[in-house]
Amino acid sequence: MRFRFVGRLGLADAVTVANAAVGFLAVVAATVDLELAARLVLLAAVADGLDGVVARHRGSTEAGPYLDSLADVASFGVAPATLVTAVALDGASFASDPRLVAGGIGAGALFVATAVARLGLYTAHDSDARETVGVPTTLAATILAAAVIAGYTDPVLLAAATAAFAVLMGTTITYPDLHAQDALVMGVVQAAVILTPAGHVATAALPAWIGEGFAFALLFLACGYLLFGPRFYWGDGIRSPPDDAGEQGV
Repeated sequence: MRFRFVGRLGLADAVTVANAAVGFLAVVAATVDLELAARLVLLAAVADGLDGVVARHRGSTEAGPYLDSLADVASFGVAPATLVTAVALDGASFASDPRLVAGGIGAGALFVATAVARLGLYTAHDSDARETVGVPTTLAATILAAAVIAGYTDPVLLAAATAAFAVLMGTTITYPDLHAQDALVMGVVQAAVILTPAGHVATAALPAWIGEGFAFALLFLACGYLLFGPRFYWGDGIRSPPDDAGEQGV
């Protein structure tokens, strides 16, 4: 028996599919270990960046943009929404605080819905551009995951942030793509957050605070891009927002 995928999907597509699988693992992990789930979301973000690098060096297939958006729905839509919902359920139950639990679930559902809509529009209109309209799903998921690892696990705070990201993903705010060197820095910090537990297991000489330190650094970098990227990050041949005002299709 021959698989239909053989010869039709490339190495970059395999990385993208692995990204989706990691997203599923994050959903499962959210039911037992919130920090593990958050680290798996960050691992999916690293894979999401890696598939772009592989595609540039090894080429891509026609299925690539569609697979990328489908994988992102799992890893940066469903997984972070499940993480936030799990935090709400960990802090209360429907019997003890129905408003808190309903708020967490509702924010997660709204996040998934707007992520699906945003990714669909991205595939249709922005996949070949050097900028994207609305807050990127990967950025929103990274901030939520880093916040959990850094210790910001207040259910009300996370639910409010999730709802805010859901709204921002649907706006017309334009974000330029990260430059290669900045994407590399972000990826290295993400990898450091992911690998810190293994480092603590390997040696007791690693300071206990270093894991949260990397998480705070990631949170700082991601929030900086979230707040200042649309206004101050334009350059290196990327057109400025005023030049695009009459050209945006979404």
